[in-house]
Amino acid sequence: MWGLDFSQIDWTEMKQASYDTLEMMGYSLLFTIIIGLPLGIILYMTARSNNRVIKWIYNVISFLVNILRSVPFVILLISLLPLTKLIVGTTLGVTGTIPPLVIGAAPFFARLVETSLREVDRGVIEAAYAMGASTGQVVRRVLLPESLPGLIAGATITAVTLVSYTAMSGMVGGGGLGDLAIRFGYYRYEKEVMIIAVLFMIILVQILQMAGDRLVRHFTRK
Repeated sequence: MWGLDFSQIDWTEMKQASYDTLEMMGYSLLFTIIIGLPLGIILYMTARSNNRVIKWIYNVISFLVNILRSVPFVILLISLLPLTKLIVGTTLGVTGTIPPLVIGAAPFFARLVETSLREVDRGVIEAAYAMGASTGQVVRRVLLPESLPGLIAGATITAVTLVSYTAMSGMVGGGGLGDLAIRFGYYRYEKEVMIIAVLFMIILVQILQMAGDRLVRHFTRK
C-alpha cells in the first residue's frame, strides 16, 4: 500500500521507544508539577501585593519565567547540555532528557497555574481572610480546591506539550519515539517507522487529552 512495508519494522524496538516516551513524559510531568505549582502560587500571591519589595520579587520571577518560556525548546535543550550532564551525569537517553524537559515545561505550567488561580472568585478569598484564615490556609483550602478544574486542564496541556518536547529531544539522542523517528525515519528514509512513531504519539496525545477532559468535567460538577 503506497509502497509501504510495515513487515520490516522492529516492533520490540518500537515498544521500547514507546515505553521510553511514557517514562520521559511521566517523570517530567511529575517534577514539572512539583516545581511549577508552587512557582505559580508564588507568582499569583506576589502579584497581588502592594509591598514594593514583594512586587520586585514578582517582577524578577516573572521575567525569568518569561525568558524560559520564550526560548524554543530545541535551543534550550542544546544550551542545557552542560547543566544536564552536571545534574544527572549524562545527556543521553531518558535520564539525560528529563532535566531540560522539566526546565522547559515548569515555567509554562507555572503561568497556567497563575491564570487558574486568578479565576477564583475574590469574594470567596476575602471571606476566608475575614474568618481569620492565614495565607497558607487560604491557599490550601480555598485557592487550590476552587481552581482544581483549571489546574487539571493546565496539567493536561502541559502533558501534551511534554509529548512534543520528548520528540524533539530525539535530535540529541534523547530516546523514545522521537529518537526512533529521527534515526530510522529521517536519516535512513524508513518512512514506515516515521509513520508508526507519529501514529503512536497521536494516540498518546488523544488519550492524555480525553483523560484530562474527563477529570475536569468530574471536578467541575462537584
